[in-house]
Amino acid sequence: MSLWPYSLFLLFVILLTSTYGAFGNADKEQVLPLKRLQRTQQSNNPSCHSQKSRSENGATILEMKHTDYCSGSISDMNKKLQKQLVADDIRVRSIQARIKYIISEKIETSSQIQIPINSGVKLHSLNYIVTVTLGGRNATVIVDTGSDLTWVQCQPCRLCYNQPEPLFNPSVSPTYRSVSCNSSTCQSLQSATGNSGLCENDLKECNYVVSYGDGSYTRGELGQDHLVLGSTSVENFVFGCGRNNKGLFGLASGLMGLGRSNLSLISQASGIFGGVFSYCLPSTGTKSTGSLILGGVNDTSIFKNSTSISYTRMVENPQLFSFYFLNLTGISIGGVAIQDSVFGKSGTMIDSGTVITRLPPTIYKSFKAVFLKQFSGYPLKPGFSILDTCFDLSAYEEVNIPTFKMQFEGGAEMEVDVTGVLYIVKTDASQVCLALASLQYDDEIGIIGNYQQKNTRVIYDIKQSRVGFAKETCSF
Repeated sequence: MSLWPYSLFLLFVILLTSTYGAFGNADKEQVLPLKRLQRTQQSNNPSCHSQKSRSENGATILEMKHTDYCSGSISDMNKKLQKQLVADDIRVRSIQARIKYIISEKIETSSQIQIPINSGVKLHSLNYIVTVTLGGRNATVIVDTGSDLTWVQCQPCRLCYNQPEPLFNPSVSPTYRSVSCNSSTCQSLQSATGNSGLCENDLKECNYVVSYGDGSYTRGELGQDHLVLGSTSVENFVFGCGRNNKGLFGLASGLMGLGRSNLSLISQASGIFGGVFSYCLPSTGTKSTGSLILGGVNDTSIFKNSTSISYTRMVENPQLFSFYFLNLTGISIGGVAIQDSVFGKSGTMIDSGTVITRLPPTIYKSFKAVFLKQFSGYPLKPGFSILDTCFDLSAYEEVNIPTFKMQFEGGAEMEVDVTGVLYIVKTDASQVCLALASLQYDDEIGIIGNYQQKNTRVIYDIKQSRVGFAKETCSF
């Protein structure tokens, strides 16, 4: 009997098995070259504050970078990486405290534009930055969906931290004017910042105070000026002119608030952008860039997504209306679904200013157990700060990472980029940790941080009260 038919059959089986295995493994794990996580020290920063911008199909697109892009030389990268985790923990504690305070006090609380968005690592922060023009002067600001009031440091300044750009000087801007104490704008500070406008001692100008809970704060007066985002103008834009500023803002000139209150940028410019914005956050590499797009939900051709956009509804919370909440219904790691009764019972915040995702303790415990089972064989190391699951990967150039996905109400799904699963604590990879952390209590609000949002197009459509996700390799 001829062996030819049998040989053909055997070849077919081998090809089928290898093909199926390739697809199966791709669905369950991905290869991560560890150099993609490492952040190199930069000697001099040539163009930190010259982010690009463009208009496309009616949208304004701003280049976005991580703040590492503007931090200049760093004497000890390990200390910096570790300090950023401590700072992130302080921010989350502040958010949780603010939420508990608001709830206990029961406080009631389209055109398109694309702006370059950058990693905030170079500004000594794990946040993301864009460059705008305010009163004719460029200002590089941190992008924060967890804040409402946009502010910059102003002259004359009584207490200001160091920044590379000149301070904003309202006296030389022909379009600047102050906001009066008896205005409705001043009265709206309560919902935007948690503090009402300060008008004591017969002050004519509306003073503001924003405290971030970690000791960081900005104080000054409200002003109005001409804001330019790319080539799009926002007239009479209300912002904080900070005279006393201190805290973890790195080297940024201020902060852009993209929350939902009346004073946020997206609310003030709703007539231009239709209450829609999106971003693609780049990795922490200093050469990586992403984009902040203002407007554009009706023409998704401006996105560079590699998967279709899936939407989930925003969970409305009248007491915490300025935050963005979603209904997280499930998590899978390496194709294994995490089972927990906590899913779907309370809203989970999505925040561009928090770095590491926080999960309720019972969900985190289950996630950690499944991850350790799949990511086995690597030497364990002690935890650091908020990260308790760490490894020594110094002997490896690349590792296989289990695929991490989050599911939301309505069938929406966000697959976490392979660079968003592990966090390097030491640059030689001798301490690399699972980039998730546990909340203290199950009744605290879960937070989806920016580290897990990298290389994902995240779309905020306030008009239709929904958030969308799609995979995208971030580039401007």
